[in-house]
Amino acid sequence: MNVNNTRLIQDLKNIVGERHILTAKWSKEQYCKGWRYGEGEALAVAKPETLLEIWKVLQICVEMDIIVIMQAANTGLTGGSTPYGSDYDRPIVIINTMRISDIHIINEGKQIVGFAGSTLFGLENKLAIYRREPHSVIGSSCIGASIVGGICNNSGGALVKRGPAYTEFALYAQVNSKEQLVLVNELGIELGNTPEEILTNLQKQNYNQDQIKFPKKFASDNQYQKRVRDIDKETPARFNADERRLYGASGCAGKVAVFAVRLDTYPIPKKNQVFYLGTNSTKVLGQLRKDILSQSKNLPTSGEYLHRDCYDAAKKYSKDTFIAIDKMGPSFIPKLFEFKRKVDLIAEKFRFLPNKFSDKLMQFLSFFWPNHLPHRMEEYRDKYEHHWVIEMSDEGIQEAKKYFEKFFSKNDGGFFECTKKEGRKAILHRFVIASATPRYHILNSEKSGGTMSLDIALPRNATDWFEILPPEIDDLLEMKLYYGHLFCHVLHHNYIVKKGVDVETLQNKLLKIYDSKGAEYPAEHNVGHEYFAKPSLSNFYKKLDPTNSFNPGLGSTSKRKHWK
Repeated sequence: MNVNNTRLIQDLKNIVGERHILTAKWSKEQYCKGWRYGEGEALAVAKPETLLEIWKVLQICVEMDIIVIMQAANTGLTGGSTPYGSDYDRPIVIINTMRISDIHIINEGKQIVGFAGSTLFGLENKLAIYRREPHSVIGSSCIGASIVGGICNNSGGALVKRGPAYTEFALYAQVNSKEQLVLVNELGIELGNTPEEILTNLQKQNYNQDQIKFPKKFASDNQYQKRVRDIDKETPARFNADERRLYGASGCAGKVAVFAVRLDTYPIPKKNQVFYLGTNSTKVLGQLRKDILSQSKNLPTSGEYLHRDCYDAAKKYSKDTFIAIDKMGPSFIPKLFEFKRKVDLIAEKFRFLPNKFSDKLMQFLSFFWPNHLPHRMEEYRDKYEHHWVIEMSDEGIQEAKKYFEKFFSKNDGGFFECTKKEGRKAILHRFVIASATPRYHILNSEKSGGTMSLDIALPRNATDWFEILPPEIDDLLEMKLYYGHLFCHVLHHNYIVKKGVDVETLQNKLLKIYDSKGAEYPAEHNVGHEYFAKPSLSNFYKKLDPTNSFNPGLGSTSKRKHWK
């Protein structure tokens, strides 16, 4: 079908308004290029203001046989929220939902309904008066990630008691096998019969308590605590292609158009305590993990591992991000990333300015800031190779302290109880690590090869969790950064390869090593356009989107209509 571009653009403008339909290459660029990975071309970017406007844009796109890519904050790490390449068989329209950020508090704050563009940070603020908090409170929330994006991508899991983002309550549109656009209301709220009624009533919060139903369905992964404690199982605790957590919007990766999701919230602990652990033995950390998960009455809030090399890289190359969050709060980070993108787009127009100008400028300025890390952390950096930041809450604090005192009286390593300031900085230092590898690569691109990142979920019973590579692979790497969520055995490996090394070939070799260990990947970042979708995942995509109208090509699947 030949698309009348002029008519399409005009129809979109009639729905959303001329100001919110982007067609110029410069204005579309930040939406067509992934935050870290992947880019492609779109005919237009639509930025609707209401749920009904999304529906009307979808109607136009389905009628004219246009591919739709739903996008919120575009903070994904694997390129799954933007076009990828130029080999699509139909034109693409991106629907960016960030103007639709409503959050409804229901059931006295125990649950929420988050709209398509609502953010984790916005939800954290809204829940504060209820003394409750969202699924994730740091990490993805710091870069402005959306609530719906987390659900669609099986994100999260850093918080040990909560597991990956999940719900069986959602409102979404899909294109069925007859190429008809249909609205699926699984929110558990009676909102009317027609799409127009349902979307308008939800937008205006035109429903009462009696219309909110509580069927036997999950609004979180409330079985995860038992699963993560089952340390003798030969399968990972959580991973992207886990069939037990693929349902409707959950794990859909944009293969349906999600309008809203309904989620559980969590009570804020009365007291928190961060413990900083150090050792030179990976076996010590393995034993700690095993003991805590199998014997402790109280699970930790989180447990974040980082290797000494990772500590050093984050200290040097993530310093500006750390300072920005520490001094101005997480709410500033989306603004910072938006500013960086615009600066780089402008800099590309001037030949005298270097590529990735914003990163080089921020790195230069960071040298003038004094050491931002606490003295006791720096002492542990010099003393120990392996670091583990464990946060406990309420009754678990004293239990953990007694255990650590007894354990380290007999084993290599040590621990200290962080002050509030130390604890905040220790956690923040761990969560800014992700920016260290791309920053290093930008500054050393002339002498270095490409970058590579692995998001690996090891079996729960694995003992050899720390990567030891054969020399023939290790010799190809310039830098290795190891960090992750050790309690659930989800590890992130970031690499810089040496000049001339083929990244794809090397990555396949690494993944074969992890295949032999029974690992799954990706663990929490979705396949995007970086990983291969296993049958459990690709079949789920095909069931949701039989005509392949939404976000084609994920996980190296077909970009063609009807999956040809």
